Amino acid sequence: MSLKDNVNYVKDEISSEEKFLESFVKIERFYKRNKKLIVAAIVVVLALVIGFYITKYIQETNKNEANIAFNKVLENPKDSEALEVLKTKNEKLYEIAQYLNTKAEGKTPNVDVKFLKELVQYEKALKDKSISELNSVSMQNDFLLKEFAIFNKALLEAENGKFEDAKATLKLIPTDSKVNNLVNILKHYLATK
Repeated sequence: MSLKDNVNYVKDEISSEEKFLESFVKIERFYKRNKKLIVAAIVVVLALVIGFYITKYIQETNKNEANIAFNKVLENPKDSEALEVLKTKNEKLYEIAQYLNTKAEGKTPNVDVKFLKELVQYEKALKDKSISELNSVSMQNDFLLKEFAIFNKALLEAENGKFEDAKATLKLIPTDSKVNNLVNILKHYLATK
């Protein structure tokens, strides 16, 4: 290496060190100017992270306590302490427990849990032999027993002598339905009417 190359190399090194120091000074100035904002942002982020984990822990604890209380209610439906825990920790499980208790007593339960509410409506429609109520329940797209409700509607129509209506109702049930065996039996019966 020549002396000129050495001088250029030293200039480049000094230049890169200058740039590093210059950027460091810029960062330091930015930090000093926005120190409060940066500290506040860090505190907020830490608070959010800690809050998230505390909330998650509380939810998990509530879930476990509600499950234990629900198991106690299943063993002893009259356990008022467990029912109270369920009521405060998990309203849906409380309503399910109320549903089970009311059903065990032979009464018609009043619940707001989506599928149980529909099931109660379906049971009531069957008990009352109400075609209009069965029709209402079976028209709900996400009803679990939709095809069975349609079949029961057709069965009630056949019992009432409305054979053409029953045939039309049975056509609403898809051929790949699990109720299809029952549908075929009823169709054979209706073929003679």
